Amino acid sequence: MRSPLFLIVFFLGFFNAQAQIFDPNNLGQGMEDPIEWEASLEQENDSVYQLVFKAFLEPGWHLYSQEEVKIDIAPIPTAFTFSEAPEKYELVGPTVEPDVPALYDAVFEADITYFEKEAVFKQKIRVLDATELLITAEVYFSVCDDEKCLPPETERFSFNIGENRVEEGFTDLEVSDKDQRLTEALNIDVKGVGGVDIADEKEHNYSTIFFLGFIGGLIALLTPCVFPMIPLTVSFFTKGAKTRRKGLVNAIMYGVFIFLIYLLLSLPFHLLDSLDPGILNNISTNTTLNIIFFVIFIFFAFSFFGYYEITLPSSWSNKMDDKASSFGGVIGVFFMALTLALVSFSCTGPILGSLLGSSLTTDGGATQLSFGMGGFGLALALPFALFALFPNWLNSLPKSGGWLNSVKVVLGFIELALAFKFLSNADLVQHWGLLKREIFIGIWIVVGLGLLLYLFGLLRFPHDGPKTKLGKGRLLLGIATLVFVVYLVPGLTNTPAANLKLLSGFPPPLFYSIYEKETDGPLGLKAYKDFEEGVAAAKAENKPILLDFTGWACVNCRKMEEQVWSDPEVFDLMQDEFVLISLYVDDRKELPKDQKFNYQKPTGGIKEIKTIGDKWATFQTLNFRNNSQPFYVLLDHNMNMLNQPVGYTPDSEEFAAWLRQGVEEFNAR
Repeated sequence: MRSPLFLIVFFLGFFNAQAQIFDPNNLGQGMEDPIEWEASLEQENDSVYQLVFKAFLEPGWHLYSQEEVKIDIAPIPTAFTFSEAPEKYELVGPTVEPDVPALYDAVFEADITYFEKEAVFKQKIRVLDATELLITAEVYFSVCDDEKCLPPETERFSFNIGENRVEEGFTDLEVSDKDQRLTEALNIDVKGVGGVDIADEKEHNYSTIFFLGFIGGLIALLTPCVFPMIPLTVSFFTKGAKTRRKGLVNAIMYGVFIFLIYLLLSLPFHLLDSLDPGILNNISTNTTLNIIFFVIFIFFAFSFFGYYEITLPSSWSNKMDDKASSFGGVIGVFFMALTLALVSFSCTGPILGSLLGSSLTTDGGATQLSFGMGGFGLALALPFALFALFPNWLNSLPKSGGWLNSVKVVLGFIELALAFKFLSNADLVQHWGLLKREIFIGIWIVVGLGLLLYLFGLLRFPHDGPKTKLGKGRLLLGIATLVFVVYLVPGLTNTPAANLKLLSGFPPPLFYSIYEKETDGPLGLKAYKDFEEGVAAAKAENKPILLDFTGWACVNCRKMEEQVWSDPEVFDLMQDEFVLISLYVDDRKELPKDQKFNYQKPTGGIKEIKTIGDKWATFQTLNFRNNSQPFYVLLDHNMNMLNQPVGYTPDSEEFAAWLRQGVEEFNAR
């Protein structure tokens, strides 16, 4: 989630970085195989057996349930099929899988049942005639990590009931002349291919969330609950102490305690996280909690507008104040800091609530929250220490006045806009269709216009003072708001400009739209779904080929299409200079009978090519030694690579430069 509008970015508080590592010297390093299967046979009595399948997964990888998930971009469910022999045996009930609760999946942004580390599936059968009974079982599955999904695969096991023996693999398959011929047809003899190691490394940019928390703390300083406290508190320490040195020490300690108090507020969430690393995502990103956050943010917004105050019981702050007076020394300073935190809650509470909601509704969890809280506390603490060290700076502070209330109202509009972000999250998961992309953007435009009217004095709230001449600050902020609203307007259209790249990750995705799409290609681009057809078109138009290995369940593929391909330069290059061939490696549509074949892997195993996805996944691994998506290759008509293939490339300028390099190389040949 990235935006130059730092006020909004702070509240969402999430920054996701990814890196691609390319190693042209290690052929095949892009291949991944994070799952292993084992099968066994368990006998319950003379006629009842259990066929047992165990999956072992590498850390970070998920295997999905057999239950199909009804969302727009969904994982491929695990599926078991068994050879039919009704006179020999019968299935007893469905295949049983581990009983685990649905958890929030960061890839698909929905509650999904998936398995980690190990999963055991069991199918009960009743044997009617064990004579030469051989049961063939196939497991169709796909695995994903937090960034990508690999193409679906099929594992086969043969259960010999009479001999109580299990064999793994397609032991009954043979590679015929037809199979070899169709395999050779898949090999396009690419020239210049090097091994490509694409390691998507997901890391949390904690320095960024700390900085954004710091910005939030600076904003809180400008509220009526905190700003007037700065000169009063600093004066108390510098003038009330017996010596100047003692006053400076107390003021610095006061700042340190403020920082620690806000940092300590995140500790309970670490306790939850230690019980179950996935519990925060499971609790805080479900539909119910997103709706709760929506209601809370609306409540916060109207508090900032001045219709009511959110305060903690006055007895709390009075008690802390009494403690500060009675103890004195270090303990007294601590209770003074705690008193400030309680008294200022009516202004800092909504900001902290925003930080809590945004941190826990991303996958950074408690650690991300701690960094944000630490930044927030540091921003509040610094002025007390700095002004104690340099008391003359107090003279440069602006006087308290109506501008402090204006800050609260502006924050109220931001809270109102962010409230609909949480409602949008719930809407996307449940597919209610309430906040399609254009409706969401329309609401933000209305909120922006409301802020604009307020800044220009045309909209008033309860705590606003008498009308005064429009100051430079309000004028500049009003102009910035107007620019932002104008920027949002194209988002209401069905054009490439509707992408709103600077707000990527805030509005609902492009496909969640009120508009009907004219083509099945991303962004209206012409995309060939068959390689040979696309190559013929490229030759006819004398254009280079942009080969796009993608998947229906590939989230990073959608990110590339919505956030990078939509860049005007990238879009124009793809539309005018290339023939786009998009090959979906998870397409389960059956191939015509004469196009199905058995593919012998380099490792010696045999894979049945039965679906379109099987074909294109094998095509990718055979020619490019890579099995992750998205994966992009530029080719000429003779299957010469024009430059090095790339994977997920979130920088549109980098991707455009890669495309331009391919065009230049093509024209030079």
